[in-house]
Amino acid sequence: MQSSDTTKASASSSNSEEEASIIDSITARESQKTAEQKAQDKSTCEQYVQNGLKRDVTVQFLYERLLKLGCRPPDDLIRCVDCGTKPVAAGFGVVEEIDVSINTADSSTTTTTTRNANGNSSSSSCAQTQQEINTLIAKQNDGTATLKLLPDIFLCQQNIQNETHARESMAHELIHAIDMCRTKMDPINNCIHMACTEIRAENLAGECHWLRELQRGRMGTNFVGHGAECVKRRAIRSVKANPNCAEKAADYVDAAFDRCFKDTFPFDRHPNLR
Repeated sequence: MQSSDTTKASASSSNSEEEASIIDSITARESQKTAEQKAQDKSTCEQYVQNGLKRDVTVQFLYERLLKLGCRPPDDLIRCVDCGTKPVAAGFGVVEEIDVSINTADSSTTTTTTRNANGNSSSSSCAQTQQEINTLIAKQNDGTATLKLLPDIFLCQQNIQNETHARESMAHELIHAIDMCRTKMDPINNCIHMACTEIRAENLAGECHWLRELQRGRMGTNFVGHGAECVKRRAIRSVKANPNCAEKAADYVDAAFDRCFKDTFPFDRHPNLR
């Protein structure tokens, strides 16, 4: 009887080890597939970026105008990154934190910490998360830090649907870069500034073209006013991402809409009408 129990225990142990080995094998294969998919997403996205910079007249025009305005962007201004589960296609800007700390030698000293789009030395992650941005803004609001926005454009490599989507996203973010270059825009603290640049980017980048709205199933029967409705809807969504502006996002967009919707700079007229 004792021998039988020992045999059963041995068999049970062997089965457990086999199950663990199978699970480990499956996990390893899934990890490999995930790594391969991420590499493929990144390669495809980077090709889209290069094609946009070399072939797309709108992207080229916006980039050249940025240079003519006197703002020389870094070579890696537009990058492809892994955004994890974040449901966005692209983004602009990295929040720089200027910490105000007490120093024994004098009353205070200001230390500037610059973060790249993923918050560390690696380029594989997405821009600062909403939680990180909320934390930084809370520090500013309680007086322990001041913030400013640094120019940086990222495309979320796993969320870019195709080359057209990539180019529209690049154009959108380049318009933000132009707005930052030509004005003293402070979209972190000035919600009207943020609303205006979002209205302009949504309006001029092609994301509210009637074909895009039709693909989203939002066209309805309002063919004449669909553009303005789309711009306003998408701008409100973007402004809500700023904790300083979220509560009254619709009010800020409404306040800025008429003037900023008509502002087609740097185009002489709306790109869809060219």
